[in-house]
Amino acid sequence: MKNNSRRDFLKKTLIASAAIGVGGVLPAFSAKSYNNIIGANNKLRISMMGVNARGNALAQNFAAQPNSDIIHVCDVDSRAINKCIKGLTKYQQTIPTGFADFRKSLESKDVDVLVVAAPDHWHAPAAILASQAGKHVYLEKPCGHNPREGELLIDAVNRHKNVIQMGNQRRSWPNVVKGIQEVHNGTIGKVFYAKTWYANNRPSIGVGKKVAVPEWLDFDLWQGPAPRRDFQDNLIHYNWHWFWHWGTGEALNNGTHMVDLARWGLQVDYPTRVSSNGGRYAYQDDWETPDTQMISIEFGPDKLITWEGRSCNRTPTDGSNVGVMFYGSNGSLQIDGANSYKIFDVKGKLVKEVKDSGPIDTTSLTNPSQQLDAIHIQNMFSAINNGENLNSDIISGHQSTLLVQLGNIALRSGKQLEIDPSNGHISNDKKIMQEFWSREYAKGWEPKI
Repeated sequence: MKNNSRRDFLKKTLIASAAIGVGGVLPAFSAKSYNNIIGANNKLRISMMGVNARGNALAQNFAAQPNSDIIHVCDVDSRAINKCIKGLTKYQQTIPTGFADFRKSLESKDVDVLVVAAPDHWHAPAAILASQAGKHVYLEKPCGHNPREGELLIDAVNRHKNVIQMGNQRRSWPNVVKGIQEVHNGTIGKVFYAKTWYANNRPSIGVGKKVAVPEWLDFDLWQGPAPRRDFQDNLIHYNWHWFWHWGTGEALNNGTHMVDLARWGLQVDYPTRVSSNGGRYAYQDDWETPDTQMISIEFGPDKLITWEGRSCNRTPTDGSNVGVMFYGSNGSLQIDGANSYKIFDVKGKLVKEVKDSGPIDTTSLTNPSQQLDAIHIQNMFSAINNGENLNSDIISGHQSTLLVQLGNIALRSGKQLEIDPSNGHISNDKKIMQEFWSREYAKGWEPKI
């Protein structure tokens, strides 16, 4: 990033973050009372966990902020550590220390915030360890590998009084916020249905071979809380998403973002009924999670969210490969992958369009929207430094993550789930609840508050 564009980027980020403050915080939570000492020059000191792809892009975004420095870079891949540290020299003068084991970083009193961008099975266990160590957490979505982990994260924040912001960054994008406000203000009348979708053209991952672990990888630590399995050559660094043992499938990988907007717009919390259909249809390979999936999420008698995931056919829906469409009594409102929205009348005629000039590549695996995501980062910093409301606190993050988790549980169990709307628990099948609500952990790695 050139110096002039970088200065403009930072200026716009700070202005935008100051102008936005939506969302909620936990009862009795006050970041001002949290016992953490901010680093020299009023900069928050950041430790990055997981910097191979998305984490590397996040690291550059955090380093580009004028009020933070990355002091630790943690990854089980030694190559990723070196690449990340080298790349950060363009954004900050501080040279970070590298750690293979992020737990060594948490031992340091210098660290204020842990950014978790490791695979899904690490998200909640790492965030809980960081909370116990007195750190704030920026937690990439989904907040947990299973529903119980989301509940544990809420318990952790209630006990340790720290800040945990989930990385559903669209909660901070200015025009997305305006679009949701239009829904709340009745612009399209009474809203009863939100359709969400994601489409991509992902290739086959083939059939993996069990091979020796590469010398640059600590595979035992990569597995961490997950029970041990043999290394295979089509797993790391991205295809773990499609294995239930470590990943959560497209529903949580990309569905979380749009389902979160749908839940926000409909102003609902926990559902009453969830069903799902789909499977691995496009290829015959090691991919376990669905590449084609429909999830239906009902909230009482009059509100519905659906999610359609197509990992292997990118044909657009309503002109976009990713989005949410709200349907109301007087019209519809669409938010796609950009910082924009459209309003249609009940006949489908476009009556209003609000859009951002900045390009966004929603198929990018690492950094589709750096400048907009920086607003989300600054919102977290404001919560830490000034006690401002988080745009995506962990209660909200868990509620949205749970919706797609329940979709996966319905698919895997082959049953329609009846849900207790007071807490999101499965009420019609104790066996399914016992099997899917949590997971088996490697001995000694069970997350505890």
